[in-house]
Amino acid sequence: MNGNGTADAVNGTAEEPSGVHAQTDETEDVAPREDRLIVGVDFGTTYSGVAAVYSATPDDVDIIKTWPGGNGITSDKVPTEIAYEVAAPANGTPAVDAATELNGAAVTPTAIRWGFQFKPEESRLRCIKLFLDRNQKLPHFVSPLETAAQLRKCDKTVMDAVSDYLTKIYEHTMETLVRRYGESFVSTTKVEFVLTVPAVWSDAAKNATLQAAERAGMGNRHELKLISEPEAAAVYTLKTIPPSRLKVGDNFIVCDAGGGTVDLIAYRVTQTYPLRVEESAVGTGGLCGSAFLNYRFEDHVRERIGAERYNNMREKKPKTWMMGLRYFEEFVKRNFNEDEHSEVNVPFPGLPDDEEAGLDSGFLIMSAEQVKTIFEPVIRQVIDLVEGQVHEIRSKGGVVSGIILVGGFGQSNYLWKRLKQQFNSAPPPAYTEQPTHESAAALPQPSVEVLQPLHAWTAVVRGAVLRGVEGSLVEKRRSRCHYGTSYATVFEESKHPVDDRYWSPLWERWMVSDRMQWHIAKGTPISADQPISFHYTRNFRPGQSLVVEDDLIGCDADTAPDAYSKSLTSVCTLTTDLNAVPKSLFTRLTTTKGIEFDNLDFELHMKIESANLVFELRVDGVKYGTVLADFN
Repeated sequence: MNGNGTADAVNGTAEEPSGVHAQTDETEDVAPREDRLIVGVDFGTTYSGVAAVYSATPDDVDIIKTWPGGNGITSDKVPTEIAYEVAAPANGTPAVDAATELNGAAVTPTAIRWGFQFKPEESRLRCIKLFLDRNQKLPHFVSPLETAAQLRKCDKTVMDAVSDYLTKIYEHTMETLVRRYGESFVSTTKVEFVLTVPAVWSDAAKNATLQAAERAGMGNRHELKLISEPEAAAVYTLKTIPPSRLKVGDNFIVCDAGGGTVDLIAYRVTQTYPLRVEESAVGTGGLCGSAFLNYRFEDHVRERIGAERYNNMREKKPKTWMMGLRYFEEFVKRNFNEDEHSEVNVPFPGLPDDEEAGLDSGFLIMSAEQVKTIFEPVIRQVIDLVEGQVHEIRSKGGVVSGIILVGGFGQSNYLWKRLKQQFNSAPPPAYTEQPTHESAAALPQPSVEVLQPLHAWTAVVRGAVLRGVEGSLVEKRRSRCHYGTSYATVFEESKHPVDDRYWSPLWERWMVSDRMQWHIAKGTPISADQPISFHYTRNFRPGQSLVVEDDLIGCDADTAPDAYSKSLTSVCTLTTDLNAVPKSLFTRLTTTKGIEFDNLDFELHMKIESANLVFELRVDGVKYGTVLADFN
């Protein structure tokens, strides 16, 4: 990438343009705003939720609870599942599920089913959200080959499936708003969407989610923002804590434990009135959500009743299996408490009694120890993630005041209890007649309160709505990686390999390219209103295009290298149009051989927001033209 010189750009490719333009409104969150409807969308791995609020009555948050196919049963969220259908052939044969084989060829879907619109045994696309980030590991129960095959048979891509699912969310949300507020009110009131994404996702994955939401209609006629899931949870949950219990310097770790993933970020209180926070540790996450408990439960049932009987039940009695799984999900996962439940009776109606297998009167009897065996490996991974955040804060001299547990898995009574045992059970210090500084330093760390707020399952989507109403309460965020650009500079024998040098006919000297300038280091606190500046010097021969491309480079390692290598990541390709810059700001230079060229010094400013990057072009401090970011 060029900067401070004339290096060749490091080339990258992008599937689709992001449509991210130079930001022009710097007073967005402080200027008076007209009445708005704000919609928060929590697009989850296993379940998704929607909340809405009218800006004039910000305390009246509506959680959408009725969904197509729900048969009148209310639910705070809807399954993140979708399938395509094709029309019935002329001979009257029933409609075909496009996810099934149809003469080995792709078919054109004519209808979409989603959410609750499935029978237990019907195939559908699940966990499609996870495929948006190619850098993240997939859980063992998600098959990329099977998902690719289902998509190929209906001539769809992951982006298509995500966009189609979000389109259904959008259409149902708008229909619900019309029912709630009336068609004339909705048609004349600005509607803004705030969409949540995992904090640990790559910039490309966050941008892909933004593109899918725009394709779904959330950004075409309405303003659209992104916010990270744990930040949204923090916005909601920190406001539920009485102000008298908050003081400047308090650190809170938000643990958003969902169905597929667990996402964590720590925040430090910087101001109490009004409440303002900053990130105090780089976000972390892992694949240890509650869906893993389901698959461990399946393994347990298979082992208890035998593979043959288990397979027969799944194939011939799917409703029997779904009743047992639903009981495990709705009761055991949320409410299990070993102090109160010495055993759990999971219903499997229709299975014959088998004393050895533990089947009695249509129930599988599970002891507390057997339930704990299912929970513990997954719970341990969550504890390790939280421990990492606690350690990072304490290593910098900070005090962890609380752990806030939210998300679907965050409702689990057993997870709350295990975290409390781990972090809120510090023993009293041993008595000594002559205390010393050394003995004081060796004392156990103070206990940490584990909070499980009301509405834990909808905390993220409630926070997304609050973000739209009040703006961000986060003053500083920490960079997830090193961000930099490559550049060319004058060759110095003492610093650069001779093989790397090349002759520049314009500068008339030996140069080296692909040197890295890191503009921001991993973990650095960044203020949203203080952009990072990238300086460039570019040369243009007469008639040469003034539309230039450069790559923003990322590095996840703790220490970033001095030169570009294949181990680095091209975050996005920045296309900058310099035609809007007045010609008077270009400098005309001439080489000793009479070759004339124009030279321009300019800067690209990057703002790191909750869940996306925003770029703008400046020359001598003045904004010009546009910057488009194509994420790779």
